[in-house]
Amino acid sequence: MAEQSDNGSTGDWYDLFSRGARDWLRHNEKVRNAVRSHLPQVVAGADVLTRATSTVRVPVKMLEHYRFRLRSPGEVSGVGQGAAKPGDQISTGQDPSDAAGRGGGGDDDGGIEYMLEFQVDDIVDWLWEEMQLPNLETRTGGAKDDDLVREGWDRRGARSRLDRRRSMKESVKRQSVQPDSPTFTDEDLRFRQLARREQPSTQAVVFLVLDVSASMGEDSRKLAKTFFFWVVQGLRREYRHLDIVFVAHTTEAWEFAEEEFFKVTGSGGTFMSAALDKVREIVDQRYSPSQFNIYKFYASDGENSPSDAAATQSGLDNLLPSLRYSGFLEVGSTSGPAPSSDIGKLYLKLAGDGQRVGAFRAGGADDIWAAVRHFFGREQAAA
Repeated sequence: MAEQSDNGSTGDWYDLFSRGARDWLRHNEKVRNAVRSHLPQVVAGADVLTRATSTVRVPVKMLEHYRFRLRSPGEVSGVGQGAAKPGDQISTGQDPSDAAGRGGGGDDDGGIEYMLEFQVDDIVDWLWEEMQLPNLETRTGGAKDDDLVREGWDRRGARSRLDRRRSMKESVKRQSVQPDSPTFTDEDLRFRQLARREQPSTQAVVFLVLDVSASMGEDSRKLAKTFFFWVVQGLRREYRHLDIVFVAHTTEAWEFAEEEFFKVTGSGGTFMSAALDKVREIVDQRYSPSQFNIYKFYASDGENSPSDAAATQSGLDNLLPSLRYSGFLEVGSTSGPAPSSDIGKLYLKLAGDGQRVGAFRAGGADDIWAAVRHFFGREQAAA
């Protein structure tokens, strides 16, 4: 009988491994599941922004083989043993005088957990396994991708490219003509051939825009930067031709290098239109919409100056036709599941009108994982 794997599937291939190899595969799958289940807590750890070599720690329970264990002398009899009558309370096997979580030493059995430490790069694959940029399209011109594509078969080649199905067909064809010939010969082998072909690129540019005005407190800025940190890590691992542009603003807007962007603070009022104008300026100078998929993700508490409302609306109307998608992350401790600021309501209205935009509210660190999934989940990307 084939042994069932941890993902619920069965297959004879699993029996091809030794007991030790199966245990190793099972352990790796358990570790993988443990890391995936702790991703919300891992992503919420804003301290990764301040580390030179970023690592995260994930608790994983120690795995043991199934085995028989004798009951301890102190355990009482269970159901079906001893005298009992209807209405009797069934004992849990634990002394009622034992208080949960009591201090001091003890002799009870307990579980063991390992704290595994992972580099940030080690968990990005789990983070972005089911995510992608929305509305990504192939662009002509500019950079090209050189991909290896299958192109025919040959009788000579690397063993790793042996096409077993094609080789078997060749054997059947030969035996139909030569019935007395051997079942299989080296002349039946067929190897897949690879050719390098230039493909149009799906190159993209992503604008990460941060509000650093006085209304953005330290906690709000940290939430926004944590979101941007994980977005940057995932995008760079997922896409070959990708530019990321970092913009911060108050009543004015500036482009920053990545290292400076994650350290920047500011003061003064908030003009979102300044950020939109800056993005528009950079797009016109460096990124033609005909050659680039252009994205903008903006993080703010949503508090925009009332005098800037008309300019913000005009800036969005001017910029959105050039964007494949525009996302707004509202950060702060405001209540409610949806963005409630003026900018948040504006984005929700645009989304309702069929524009390629989205909005999400992150009230605390635990919402960062949900924000990443909201903007980059495959269902959102396909919408």
